[in-house]
Amino acid sequence: MPTTHLLYLHGFRSSPQSAKARQVAAWMQGRHPGVRWWCPQLPPSPKEAMQMLADGIAGWPRASMAVMGSSLGGFYATHVAETCGCKAVLLNPAVNAARDLAKYVGEQICWHDPDGRFFFEPRFIDELRALTHGPVARPENYFAVIAKGDEVLDWREMSGRYPGAQIRLLEGGDHAISGFELHLPEVMDFLGLS
Repeated sequence: MPTTHLLYLHGFRSSPQSAKARQVAAWMQGRHPGVRWWCPQLPPSPKEAMQMLADGIAGWPRASMAVMGSSLGGFYATHVAETCGCKAVLLNPAVNAARDLAKYVGEQICWHDPDGRFFFEPRFIDELRALTHGPVARPENYFAVIAKGDEVLDWREMSGRYPGAQIRLLEGGDHAISGFELHLPEVMDFLGLS
């Protein structure tokens, strides 16, 4: 079934202005203007972010919705997919967000707004732990694009988190998946949005 509603979740310190978010938005506007597309600015609190998403997608059809997420957004996308039973595309997904983000407690600068700052609170680590799932229920619902050259996350850990899922393992590359537009056709084909 083609996707009728698509949620995009940006990474830590990122925003809907990220290169990948803008590329997906352009694809949707150019090829699938009738598909409901939502790429919200996520609050720093994982609990608040998930509540905002739950409220925002409450009326979405579970059988034809999908979620796409990058880095921390990939961790969140896994939570959404496991909760809703929908398809998910993961782009260099964080798999142990509580562990990896513990060192970022404190004031943070937003990537796309150098004047924008937020405080990543210690309680957010516990909120991330609460969103951690065991093995995914339906691996066939997942497609992951993982770069071996990711300088932030370990590609082996990312790949190992999604056994049975469709994985596009990139030789080299980086955390941002530079050249992501080259992989968009395959990603969108998985979602029925070629």
